[in-house]
Amino acid sequence: MNQAPGFYRYKVGDVTVTAINDGFAKRPLDGLVRNAELADVKKAMEQAFLPQDALNITFTTLAIQSGGKLTLIDTGNGDSGAPTSGSWMANFKAAGLDPKNVSSIVFSHFHGDHINGFRLKDGSAVFPNAEVMVPAAEWAFWMDDAKMNAAPEAMKGAFAGVRRVFGPISKDVKQFEPGKEIVPGLTPIAAPGHTPGHTVFALTSGNGKLMIMSDTTNHPALFVRNPDWSAVFDMDGPQAAATRRRLLDMVSSDRMQVAFYHAPFPAVGHIAKDGTGFELVPVQWTPAI
Repeated sequence: MNQAPGFYRYKVGDVTVTAINDGFAKRPLDGLVRNAELADVKKAMEQAFLPQDALNITFTTLAIQSGGKLTLIDTGNGDSGAPTSGSWMANFKAAGLDPKNVSSIVFSHFHGDHINGFRLKDGSAVFPNAEVMVPAAEWAFWMDDAKMNAAPEAMKGAFAGVRRVFGPISKDVKQFEPGKEIVPGLTPIAAPGHTPGHTVFALTSGNGKLMIMSDTTNHPALFVRNPDWSAVFDMDGPQAAATRRRLLDMVSSDRMQVAFYHAPFPAVGHIAKDGTGFELVPVQWTPAI
């Protein structure tokens, strides 16, 4: 048996945003948080009514329809992820969208669960007509041969994955800097720590504002409630924590709507201050768009 297709539409001003789910990957809790005791992580999971042995890390990309153009923020795992992932294309098509109609793909950073949907294992490109836009700082890091050669063994696969996905189109990739609108209404904001060029995006239209938080946190039950915890996926833990606190403070103060790549589907809501941490308040599901 299957669930209903995993897509959810909502409006940000005049822009239509569609959240596209790409399944999940199961990650053992042991070693997930670098700077917290396993007992404390288990307690946080228990408080969130989640299992205490492993975390199901979900993946949700965004498709943005504005002015007749279709822009993607990240592309999911493609056919390279966990067996419980890879539902992105089925959900994208169920939402009535077509890969041929994607005009731009904006990448937040270069971890495999964000980029591998762009190019399948056999090398075929999935979005034939899309221009590709990437953070300049992210490109500079992952495409640097010296950094690749000096990387620890555990990271060599990530470097190879980036080259596999982007190598065939490297001459056509557009690099962007933070602070300048890259497609109408979408402005990148530097959010380093998770990776050197990790980027979040402010989407604005009319009175509507959405902060696309990318991987600022992994699961909110752990890393929104405990913003100083460092996930094993954060390349620079202290920098990621400082970025996380700054962004969560900002969106909670501004009462700005947020979307997270790894929050429970549809991965959108608001951030409320709660003691020394924060809380994700999910949107109320509605059939109205």
